Amino acid sequence: MTTFADLGLGDDILKAIRDAGYETPTPIQEQAIPYVLQTRDVLGCAQTGTGKTASFVLPMLEMLGKGRARARMPRSLILVPTRELATQVSENFDTYGKYHKLSMALLIGGEQMSDQIKALDRGVDVLIATPGRMLDLFERGKMMLNDIKIFVIDEADRMLDMGFIPDVEKIASKLPPMKQTLFFSATMPPEIRKLADRFLKNPKTVTVSAPATTAENVRQVFVNLPTDNDWQKREALRMILKRENVQSAFIFCNRKRDVAMLDKSLRSHGFNAGALHGDMDQSSRTEMLDKFKRGEVTILVCSDVAARGLDVEAMEHVFNFDVPFHAEDYVHRIGRTGRAGRSGTAFTLVTPEDVEKIDEIEKLIKKKPEREVLADLPEPKSHMKQHSHAPHRRGHTSRPSHGSSHGARRDSHARHEKPAPRHHEKSHEKPHEKPAEKAHAPAGFTDDLPAFLRRSHNATKKIELNVLAAAA
Repeated sequence: MTTFADLGLGDDILKAIRDAGYETPTPIQEQAIPYVLQTRDVLGCAQTGTGKTASFVLPMLEMLGKGRARARMPRSLILVPTRELATQVSENFDTYGKYHKLSMALLIGGEQMSDQIKALDRGVDVLIATPGRMLDLFERGKMMLNDIKIFVIDEADRMLDMGFIPDVEKIASKLPPMKQTLFFSATMPPEIRKLADRFLKNPKTVTVSAPATTAENVRQVFVNLPTDNDWQKREALRMILKRENVQSAFIFCNRKRDVAMLDKSLRSHGFNAGALHGDMDQSSRTEMLDKFKRGEVTILVCSDVAARGLDVEAMEHVFNFDVPFHAEDYVHRIGRTGRAGRSGTAFTLVTPEDVEKIDEIEKLIKKKPEREVLADLPEPKSHMKQHSHAPHRRGHTSRPSHGSSHGARRDSHARHEKPAPRHHEKSHEKPHEKPAEKAHAPAGFTDDLPAFLRRSHNATKKIELNVLAAAA
């Protein structure tokens, strides 16, 4: 059996690895680390959760152990797509580089730029950055890139999905030609392969599993629901959470506004939930992740910002409240569980409108997960049946149900409203009898308004009631 000592790593790194509780390398580490130490370009592809980060962090620590960074001239650069992944990579350097004196800096959005500039001024051995903040500081003249010895692109397919490739190409064009490039990804679509061919020189390709495969130790279950109704989806999710006695889980939604609504709904039903999405400021995101890792929050409702790179030990479950738009994201989402050889379970709620997306996922992963139909699933509430998703609100967009549109919904509200009496119509009240008071407004409040404003007032009240019901 291969050990870390067999890979050519130094004593200080081996000691830090033992302190972290690891004894044997994963397949991607076993194959990639020797090539990196030989200063070869590497194209690495392995399913998420297999230790890709350590496969470049460990040899980088060994190679950068000698030498010293100069002010504003970092010695290595790691580009990542998200702030969370940047933090994850930095934690690996902290863990395995505890006996080294290498300096490190994070260039990510949501943090004080002045602090990042001060770190660059002191000199940085390892620079971990998201493309946007990296370019911003470079174009301000806060760093020079002509001393970069090692260039790492991590989660390259996610870079493609998020539209970062032009920024990555621009950054790469500023780097010295004599450098080592390491290119890692969990999936390898044709666009990424072409990009790798441009960046890498005679690379060693390390593939330890078929592209876009899922871990065998993760049980995958597709839960078929009879309707597209969001209330029924929330009810189904709550039933599974209780049945499985879930102690730690990520729940993924496709839209940030749905993350907030589902988080609120779960907390209102007594679940210890929290939310994580891209509109939160960095300090709030970091605080929420720390709470989850400490067990203070057991269910984290999140967008795909948490689908890549985050490593939470012993997380038992992943739930796809929404089937992801892109099949590759399914692989990354369920890869948050079953990490480091542990077992895990991934549930995906499947509605009739998800059929095509499910077909794409099954083609990508080349397997058919278990299918389950929930027994005794309640029917949608009567006032929610005609709306498969949350009602329209000003400033938000709702997903239309099949054969409908937002305009059609508003027309439906108008058709069911009782017309307000016009001023010139005769009153049917008896002489000397006071009009009945309104239930939701002071007496006479709407009587004095023009007819079109009375109708608007009634419609607004109706929408408010529907919004409250949608969060149930």
